[in-house]
Amino acid sequence: MIRRAAALFLAALLPLLAATGQARAAGYRYWSFWEQDGTAWTYATQGPSLLRPADGAVQGFRFSVSEDSADAAEPRGTADFATICAGTPARDGAKRVALVIDFGTRADAPSGETPPAARTACARVAPDATTSEALASVAEPLRYDTNALLCAIDGYPRKGCGEQMAADEQEQKQEQEQRSEPADGGPSVGLVAGVAVVAVLAAAALWQVRRRA
Repeated sequence: MIRRAAALFLAALLPLLAATGQARAAGYRYWSFWEQDGTAWTYATQGPSLLRPADGAVQGFRFSVSEDSADAAEPRGTADFATICAGTPARDGAKRVALVIDFGTRADAPSGETPPAARTACARVAPDATTSEALASVAEPLRYDTNALLCAIDGYPRKGCGEQMAADEQEQKQEQEQRSEPADGGPSVGLVAGVAVVAVLAAAALWQVRRRA
């Protein structure tokens, strides 16, 4: 019976261990590109050098560490077109594109660099301009690699482009994120639920052992 209790305990514990392993999966440090749909952000399906946004569009960029587009952090803030472009009047022969530029957190920053504060800008550009052209008009210098991947906005970061983080860097990032959480935030709901499941199953298994002893 003790073996059965131990087996039940391990069965409940394994998913938690797997989740911990997933949290340490490979991460890449890069600028992600987003489009605002109403009040929500959606990951752009075209690159900024190809997309030609319409007048009134809101586009976002976020620097962070993530595994892929499904894991990427979206730009923070809820500013809309009317707010961002309030001080930039419309003009014939031009379009206005609202841009949200989020330089990310200190945990996402390359070693030795501090992310600037997030900001917004209203780009007034030619009607056929791409997002990259709109961005260049308000946030130079931009830096690209040989494959046209956007590496830096407004000079940040100073170097690097889409590099993979080392395992020790990812552990440090996770520790920094945990320390930056509000004091009253407590552990995540998933972790609490997982621990509760383990505790319940362990107690049930122990009760069975005592009952049949």
